Amino acid sequence: MAWFDWGWLRSLLAWFSPPRQQGASSFHLFWRGVPDDVVVAAATLEVMERPTVDELYFWALQVSFDGPSGRTGGAHLGLQHHPGYPESSAANWGGYDDIAGGTLEGTASDLPSALGNENTRTYHWEAQRRYRLEISRAPSGWWQGSVTDLASGDTTAIRELNGRDGDRLVGLAVWSEVFAPCDAPATTVRWADLEYTTASGQRGAPLGLEVNYQAQSAGGCANTDSYLEGETALQSTNTKRKTPQGTYLRWPS
Repeated sequence: MAWFDWGWLRSLLAWFSPPRQQGASSFHLFWRGVPDDVVVAAATLEVMERPTVDELYFWALQVSFDGPSGRTGGAHLGLQHHPGYPESSAANWGGYDDIAGGTLEGTASDLPSALGNENTRTYHWEAQRRYRLEISRAPSGWWQGSVTDLASGDTTAIRELNGRDGDRLVGLAVWSEVFAPCDAPATTVRWADLEYTTASGQRGAPLGLEVNYQAQSAGGCANTDSYLEGETALQSTNTKRKTPQGTYLRWPS
């Protein structure tokens, strides 16, 4: 049998294959054209294809808390495909304290947690079903994260977080964070009905969304993409990227 350089072939395949990131690969859609006195943020999430690998996928609505002393922290509310939970289904509402460091103080959740994580709770969700994520001020003065199953109409309050003296929401975004290899089977999520409410009760939507991808040098995948389709924004993995970094997507009014 003729000698063959298998090392050369492996190198060639690696050259044409998507890179495999270390840790998480994140990509974001930052809301632009939003007032500076937002007190409620909401978005509808639909996972189009359930992930098929036993890795963490996290899709979330993100905010930062701002008040008299400046930024006090940030938090994210969303659904997870998490292999440590029943049916790999979980919801997460947690964040970080910019003043004291570490995670934000929060109330105990009425939902159980398969892994005993105070932020990540057991929550059954299904693909191709729409869920409304909402972050709002609770009567206690803390910030509540809730998920509404739009098919059943059932709303689940995850818990409350202490935003310190943060009395408004800034830095709004929706994002995907994927811990699976870049060449794992493709998944797509759909974001719709992005909406804010101001302290005066004004309701509106962002004027646009700014696209951001985690750099490959920082562990990101080169084959993720964010794009508009009608009145929705989609985020896909393991696909050809058509929307460049920094693109401004005009949100339908």
